[in-house]
Amino acid sequence: MPRARTISVPHYYEEANLSLWTEALFPAELLLLSASPVYYGFGIPRGDGSAAVLIPGFLCGDTYLTPMRWWLDRIGYTASSSCIVNADCPNLLIQQRLTRTIENALQDTGRKIHLIGHSLGGIIARAIAAQRPHDVASVITLGSPFRGMAAHRSILHAAEQVRLQIVKEHGQNVLPDCYTGRCTCDFLKSLRSCMAASILQTAVYTEEDGIVDWRCCTTNDRDTDFKVHGTHVGLAFNPSVYQIIGQRLAEAASRAQ
Repeated sequence: MPRARTISVPHYYEEANLSLWTEALFPAELLLLSASPVYYGFGIPRGDGSAAVLIPGFLCGDTYLTPMRWWLDRIGYTASSSCIVNADCPNLLIQQRLTRTIENALQDTGRKIHLIGHSLGGIIARAIAAQRPHDVASVITLGSPFRGMAAHRSILHAAEQVRLQIVKEHGQNVLPDCYTGRCTCDFLKSLRSCMAASILQTAVYTEEDGIVDWRCCTTNDRDTDFKVHGTHVGLAFNPSVYQIIGQRLAEAASRAQ
C-alpha cells in the first residue's frame, strides 16, 4: 500500500511511495480498448446528445483524450475538447479558456453539460461544477487527487517547476501561493465547498496508481467511488473506465428527466 510522508521539496505537498515504472504498462490498456466491444458502443446506453467536456491531466493537452472524445460522439454525446494545456494556474485556465468552452457547449446543446477530467483535469472539473451547479449535470474524475496532493516525487518536482513558471509569467496577476494548497483563489475555494446534490458525482480510481496516492482520489462514498485495475495514465484508455462513464452519464440523464 502506498504511504504518504511530508517532504521539504517541493513544499506544500506530500511524497507518496509509489512505483512509477508500472505506468509504462499503459499502452496495453490502449490496445485492450481498441479490441473491446465497449469502445464500439456495445452494451453502453445511448446518449441524449448532451455535451461532455473533457479536461486533460497535468502537463497535457487534449490530444491523448481523442479516443475518449471519439467514443463519446459515437455513443450519442457531444464531446468537447478543453482547448487548454494543463500547465498553468487552474484559476486562470478556468477564467480564460474553460469558461468559453463551457459556454459554447451549453449554447450548442441547450442542456446541462457533463465534465470528465483526468488527474488534475478532474480537480479542475470539480471546481467548475461547484462554481456552476445549474449548468453541470455530472462530474466524473479519473485518478484525480481532490482530497489532497500525495504523489510520486518526480510529479511533485514537475509541479514545483510549473509553479515557479506561473509566478514568473503572470506576476501580480496570480496570488503568491498559486499552485499550492495554501492559495485562496476561487479555484481552491470551490474545491472546499460542497457539491450540489443535483450533480451526479463519480470518482474512478486504481489502487495500482503509480502517479498519485489513490486514497486521495475517492469521496469515501461507495455509491460514488469506482475502483478499476490498471495504471494512472491508462485511466484515459481503460475499457472498464469507459463502461463506468457510459453508465454514469446515462444515470445523470435519467435523473434530469
